[in-house]
Amino acid sequence: MTLSTQLWSENSDLASEALTHPFVCRLGDGSLAREIFAGYLAQDAFFLESFARAYALALAHSPDTPTLLALADLLAGVREELGLHASYAARWGIDMAGVEPASATLAYTEFLLATAATGGVGMVFAAMTPCMRLYAWLGAALDAGAAGPYAQWVQTYADPSFEALASRLERLLDEHACARGLPAGDAPGAGVFRRSAPTLRLSTTSAAADAKTPYCSTSRSKPASAA
Repeated sequence: MTLSTQLWSENSDLASEALTHPFVCRLGDGSLAREIFAGYLAQDAFFLESFARAYALALAHSPDTPTLLALADLLAGVREELGLHASYAARWGIDMAGVEPASATLAYTEFLLATAATGGVGMVFAAMTPCMRLYAWLGAALDAGAAGPYAQWVQTYADPSFEALASRLERLLDEHACARGLPAGDAPGAGVFRRSAPTLRLSTTSAAADAKTPYCSTSRSKPASAA
């Protein structure tokens, strides 16, 4: 079993909780209040800018050309995500300037950037993989046809091109763990992934912290990790 597959399996309960969170359920059926989505969108844009900077720091320390080129593609993927956010902001008149990050958002972005600045590329991949895999997993689990005004969001993360980026990041994590010749559980990035894993729900649920509806159930089958 690869490191990315093992770590995803160990934290699959968090992903399942994210899928049944009121925010994700309401987004998935199109009933999410616009003001809640607007708050999420602003927080996630702040997060994505930090995500891009972390990729850039890893790119600058790439040990070989294939890793450098892979990181360039992943960085371009963040630009596509920011484009999605800008599209919603333009259509709905959402002010994305001067966003004040929530405490959870700030905690994760500071952790991510500190890891990128002081750790090796394998550590960066471990810190970033949970978010990429979660979003690809949620995109595959939701139905764009039922998402109403949020169909574009679902389509973006359900798109095969996003799944390809998530899988590429997982392969980078696996390659750099294997390069050290260590068992998956003892690989240098494993501890960082486990610290990052509790934030799996950060971007999708922090904006819905005040939602009072019960958690919903889902009959959708769980997509497997592509690692």
